[in-house]
Amino acid sequence: MRCLILATVAAVSLVGAASAQPSPHAAPTKSASSAFGSNRTPSTAAPRTDKGAVSKTCSDEANAKGLHGKEREKFRRACKNGKR
Repeated sequence: MRCLILATVAAVSLVGAASAQPSPHAAPTKSASSAFGSNRTPSTAAPRTDKGAVSKTCSDEANAKGLHGKEREKFRRACKNGKR
């Protein structure tokens, strides 16, 4: 009797796992960006700046000024936002 119960549980688990897998022939779904209407093309997007380079430049300037602690944080925040 116990073997029958275990076999039934195993069969139900396999059927549940198999039905959870998407079909390889299923139609592709919309991506999150197109679902929310974000259809901007790269040519209309704002140009990206290299944040890492900006951060490095601001850190180098803070080092040159000998800033530490809260003064350094305040300077770098203003520097990265272009308010220096």
